[in-house]
Amino acid sequence: MKNSDTLLQQFLERAKSHDAEVEPIKILRSNTFKIGRSHILIRTASDLGKRYFFGLNYINAEELSNLDNSFVAFICGSIDKIIFIPSDILINNLGEISHDRNGEYKINFTRELDLVLKGKGKSLDCSSFINNWDSILFSQNLKTDIMSPDESFHNVIQGRLLHIGNIRGYKTYSPNKSKTFNKKKLEDIATLNICPQLQFSDYSSIRNIDVIWFREVNNGFYPVYAFEVELSTGVWSGFGRLASLQEYNTRLYIITNEEKKFNQVSNSFSDLKKKYIHIVPDKIGLLYSAESNLIRMRQDFNL
Repeated sequence: MKNSDTLLQQFLERAKSHDAEVEPIKILRSNTFKIGRSHILIRTASDLGKRYFFGLNYINAEELSNLDNSFVAFICGSIDKIIFIPSDILINNLGEISHDRNGEYKINFTRELDLVLKGKGKSLDCSSFINNWDSILFSQNLKTDIMSPDESFHNVIQGRLLHIGNIRGYKTYSPNKSKTFNKKKLEDIATLNICPQLQFSDYSSIRNIDVIWFREVNNGFYPVYAFEVELSTGVWSGFGRLASLQEYNTRLYIITNEEKKFNQVSNSFSDLKKKYIHIVPDKIGLLYSAESNLIRMRQDFNL
């Protein structure tokens, strides 16, 4: 077994020894776990000398930060040297950490377990986070509700789709106005507060589609792309809502990991089968990252 796998297993066993329930968050493609009522992304590094090095992709960090009570646990070569950084604090400091064009951040900790920042001798004091199991376990006794990972990730995908549509110059709409992505309400990311009424569609259906990109034409709007995010509720309802746009040349997307279910349901919509397109959620994250990086590069080069 690799050293990283050993450290991960030791971490999970230590968590269980604190009488915390431990379960993987399967919708995220990273070592992320629900421990008690906290959500933890676990990263491991071997003890190689002067510093402890971790790679961390921004997409993974962003997905984590949208979960309630979220932390990154950096295991520095030993189960007895863990830094539990709240995800908000880490996100706020990423601008001071080097990264490549793919959004891969180079996380370094000193031998004293301080986070290395840009600039000679600059670092973030992490002493209060070292081996602080209480910080992730305190929430077990809270009575407030926390959002499920499925619901949080649903909001993340909607937020990313709205951003991509905005970047591409479309008018964007989502019905989930009070839901948040990166601490912003979706209604503040979308450019349309009200779903346009279309002549050849059931308005009660289209206004509940997760995300729609419209092109502004003359004095109205034309639906160019429509998206339904189906993570845990099956895919029937999403297919039905998208079918309300069948009179338009709209590209219809179902975003789900359940490819088998997608194929089964699309076969039931024989007249529209060729119009439905399946995308796995991870692909939206990759597209969002690429689009955002392109915008930043254009701004950097004033092009």
